[in-house]
Amino acid sequence: MLEVNKDLVKKFQTEKNTKDFEVIFNYFAPKIKSLLMRSGANGAQAEDIMHDTMINIWEKIHMYNPDKGSFSSWVYTIARNNRIDLLRKKSSQPYTDISEVEIASDNDSSLDIVEQKSISAHVKKAIELLPLKQRKVIELSFVNDLTQEEIAGELNIPIGTVKSRMRLAYQKMKDNLKELQV
Repeated sequence: MLEVNKDLVKKFQTEKNTKDFEVIFNYFAPKIKSLLMRSGANGAQAEDIMHDTMINIWEKIHMYNPDKGSFSSWVYTIARNNRIDLLRKKSSQPYTDISEVEIASDNDSSLDIVEQKSISAHVKKAIELLPLKQRKVIELSFVNDLTQEEIAGELNIPIGTVKSRMRLAYQKMKDNLKELQV
């Protein structure tokens, strides 16, 4: 994946071409969706907000000012504002009498809990089966929420090595978790 840097953003601001936007999209779209889902949005909402954010980036790139902050801060602010807008729209929905609302239990069924624990145990075991170097990269990425660049710095290895170890780890985990795949 190509990196989003100041030169690319500046070029995109002046030329606004689809090639540079594709790099920006491929870099930020999954991060935005992940951030939204961690903050409580469901998959469909996160996808919609992410798409709205990417459209806003395309339409409003001329408004980005590097003197006021980093490009990633600007992007995440757009995503946050789009999420707030969605929540505001939802809160202005028509009033429904509480007596007409069916409330589902917040408690997971015991079957769901057992299934979640089983999946967690399988994933934990798949991670433990990884060679130490691959396991460390996966843990830094998902437990410590570090980027590949940050992992490379932390482990003092090239970014290509981080990507290679992650790819190998994903493949080994995929093979080890085949029984969970539907």
